[in-house]
Amino acid sequence: MAAVGAVMALPAFPAQSQVVCGGHDVLIARLAAAFEEKRLGYGVAGEVAIFEVFVSPSGTWTMVMTDVKGQSCILAAGDGWEDTLATAVRQPGG
Repeated sequence: MAAVGAVMALPAFPAQSQVVCGGHDVLIARLAAAFEEKRLGYGVAGEVAIFEVFVSPSGTWTMVMTDVKGQSCILAAGDGWEDTLATAVRQPGG
């Protein structure tokens, strides 16, 4: 329950220095309730973890990492999220 309280206490400012961990469903429900954040996308880090980015219509964002044991942690949160189009990465010298 301490993690739930900590998530609710997270202000929507860049560069949060604390890491909050807990059950995935609880953390995601709190992000939705407190900030209206929904998952924008995710990426898989091998067989180690899944990283998800949640954003709200007002521009708040949160990055969540979930390990193979199902433990989720909020790694960073902030505001001012801007959607951009994917662009090709240029090779050095090209």
